[in-house]
Amino acid sequence: MPGVKETWRKCMRKEFSFFIGFFLSKGQFDLLVRRGWMWNQFFLQEEYTGSDYQYIGKLQSDQDHGNGLVKYVLSGEGAGTIFVIDENNGDLHATRRLDREEKSFYILRATVVNKRTGQKLEPETEFTVKLHDINDNEPHFSKEVYTGSVPERSDIGTSVIQVTATDADDSMYGNSAKLVYSISQGHPYFSVDPNTGVIRTALGPGDMDREQREHYQVVIEAKDMAGQRGGLTGTTVVNITLTDVNDNPPRFTQSIYQFRVPESSKSGSPVGRIQATDRDIGRNAEMYFTIVSGDGMDMFDISADKDTQEGVITVSKPLDFEKKPSYTVEIQVQNTQVDPRFMSSGSKDMATVRIAVEDVDEPPLFDKASYLMEVKEDAAVGVAVGSVSAMDPDGARSMVKYSIDRRTDMDRVFNVHPGNGSVFLLRSLDREEAAWHNITVTATEYNNPRQSSHVPVYIRLLDINDNAPTFATTYETFVCEKTKAGQRIQTVSAIDADEPSTGHKFFFSLAPEVPHRSNFTVRDNGDNTAGILTRRASYSRLHQSVYLVPVVITDGDYPMQSTTGTLTVRVCTCDREGNMELCNAEALSSSPGLSTGALIAILLCAIILLMIVVLFTALKRQRKQEPLIISKEDVRDNVVSYNDEGGGEEDTQAFDIGALRHPDAAAALEESAKQRRDIIPTDTLLVASRDNGDVREFINQRVLENDCNPTAPPYDSLATYAYEGAGSVAESLSSLGSASSEAEQDYHYLSDWGPRFRKLADLYGAEDSDFS
Repeated sequence: MPGVKETWRKCMRKEFSFFIGFFLSKGQFDLLVRRGWMWNQFFLQEEYTGSDYQYIGKLQSDQDHGNGLVKYVLSGEGAGTIFVIDENNGDLHATRRLDREEKSFYILRATVVNKRTGQKLEPETEFTVKLHDINDNEPHFSKEVYTGSVPERSDIGTSVIQVTATDADDSMYGNSAKLVYSISQGHPYFSVDPNTGVIRTALGPGDMDREQREHYQVVIEAKDMAGQRGGLTGTTVVNITLTDVNDNPPRFTQSIYQFRVPESSKSGSPVGRIQATDRDIGRNAEMYFTIVSGDGMDMFDISADKDTQEGVITVSKPLDFEKKPSYTVEIQVQNTQVDPRFMSSGSKDMATVRIAVEDVDEPPLFDKASYLMEVKEDAAVGVAVGSVSAMDPDGARSMVKYSIDRRTDMDRVFNVHPGNGSVFLLRSLDREEAAWHNITVTATEYNNPRQSSHVPVYIRLLDINDNAPTFATTYETFVCEKTKAGQRIQTVSAIDADEPSTGHKFFFSLAPEVPHRSNFTVRDNGDNTAGILTRRASYSRLHQSVYLVPVVITDGDYPMQSTTGTLTVRVCTCDREGNMELCNAEALSSSPGLSTGALIAILLCAIILLMIVVLFTALKRQRKQEPLIISKEDVRDNVVSYNDEGGGEEDTQAFDIGALRHPDAAAALEESAKQRRDIIPTDTLLVASRDNGDVREFINQRVLENDCNPTAPPYDSLATYAYEGAGSVAESLSSLGSASSEAEQDYHYLSDWGPRFRKLADLYGAEDSDFS
């Protein structure tokens, strides 16, 4: 049926044309035409050693009909340099030797074009050139030298360290990178796993002893090609150290030790050292010592020196040769840490230590560390306070004499009998001055004065009632003019230097010599205080401004002591609330005692008066030496100004105001006094006539002369002239010119100056009167 076949072919052509158009429109032309390429991937062996280019393969296209019209074009990695292509036939070559370990494959692109038109006949398509691996690299370990450790006496097969080697060859192709480990040095102590490179112990605990051999060097090989012949080999060194375990107990170097120690050794003094050795090291060799038996267990201690691991024996209690001359102790040593795998807890060693006590000359020994003595403060001189006792602890029993260290008894209050140690008084005592006396007594051997000892003695003075009570303070008491009878104006208390064991008890009362009808009374409060009460309702400060109230204070101890204290009561004007407003000045001065402020004021006045007298005397002497001053009443003042640092005495010419008072007498000295001695004047000095009665004109003339004269007394000196003016009707106020008189002064004229001065006139004009 040729017609049917032909029709089917036409339909298939149309369908094929449709699919071609569809794929072209979708960009899928490569899928159709790529079938014309006869290649996809090439393989090339690395490390080619031939002289010609290495042939890789041929690129072939369906468009190449062998007529020489097509051209093959190569691009991509290494195109034109590492890889070249014959453009006519598509043969692909490598131009040089390649290393897979450097780069294992290359990606190239190729296309076919028409030589005449340059039109692409095939689309550009990628292909790969892979390098086949050869065994050209030996294994390399990650370290040239490994360091490992394992405890000594470890079991067989204990892991020490793992070594690792790598091979740069392709592990996916052949056996070039398949490694096998082996040990070439280190037998029979260690072995290595051929596949993992783990090194393990190969001998048992008895053979791996650090004390016999501590360091090992093992050589490990790694061979590729799975260990077959022709494989390459790499090696490394492993240094293995056996670490220490506590498998050795300490041992004394000798079984008996002997030492000597003076009996004067203090607690903690070293006696000697004993030594023990341990084959282990570090913490496993640390040991401690103990005294386990002997008659010196309480007299000595032992400890370990952390640096040398020696046992140090020290004194723990005072030694006495006369009581016991020697001791024997048993010392035990063992490790601080015990490994139960290798040693039992009883791994110890014992040694005997004999200690001889050496006799020394010892100072006297007091029977007490300190002494406490008591004595009454009224004890008579020579009375024994107590006694001390000391003896020589040596066998010779030398005699002892006693003395007091005078540095502790500077006032020589006590002394001690040199033979029996009795302490007695040299001076009388007063507890109120010093309640305790602390002295030091020294005991010295007669035969050897350098041997001495000291003991403190504390002496307490027992109190007796030998001091009368007094007011606790100075009371400032006043009473208002208008008051009430029985009103308390003051509460007083007392103090006593004594200290009775039952405490103070004071009694207050009015002195018996006070008249029956006195102005004030005393009420004892029963609590060591008393109140001062008024006995009438009104007082007048003009009639009597001060009252003295004698108060008798008695203590309650035996023998009873009493004293009379006088209380000063001022009469003052008060407001309605009873606050003081005004008191007479006589009340202040009539006090039986002076306050501190009054004493200071009196002392200052005396000093000022003394200075005035001295100044007056000096001025009188100076007045006699001044020929220019005629009158005794004329007191001169000198003003000296020192502003010149270099003139010396020639620049310190003081101006004498006597020239102002007596210008005629000073005329002869005028020319020589106004010039400096070291300058010859060249200008004519202006001389002005002076009127004896006009001092102001004279001063003005002097000022003019100094302003106009360049050679006037020193240029950097200051001449000061001042005019005080005419005389005053008040005359001189200076105390130097005041006439001294012992006559009584009349101050009544002050009353005429007003009410403010009337009180002053009363104070200074009043006559002395007695107050009671």
